[in-house]
Amino acid sequence: QVQLVESGGGLVQAGGSLRLSCAASENSFSFNAMGWYRQAPGKQRELVAVITTVGSTNYGDSVKGRFTISGDNIKNTADLEMNSLKPEDTAVYYCYVVILGRAYWGQGTQVTVSS
Repeated sequence: QVQLVESGGGLVQAGGSLRLSCAASENSFSFNAMGWYRQAPGKQRELVAVITTVGSTNYGDSVKGRFTISGDNIKNTADLEMNSLKPEDTAVYYCYVVILGRAYWGQGTQVTVSS
């Protein structure tokens, strides 16, 4: 059973930056994909950014140019650097990892961007 530990959430002023980190409790197998989704109240969970073992990345349209995903498939960790934050970025951010073809979710960390 893979468990994910998330950190870095908090309150930030609009225009500021935060860095989210996620670590998977798996050291025998590397991730196939790892990254972040987010969910605001009353809305569907949406893609933020994902990185694959090959190094390809996929970003949600609303965060392109502002957020950067990075990952280490030796440590099974992923970091999300969020810059130029907007109030619309306020949501619970969930780490996501695929290992051996199975998907796992973190418990979520709150990001609140004040105006």
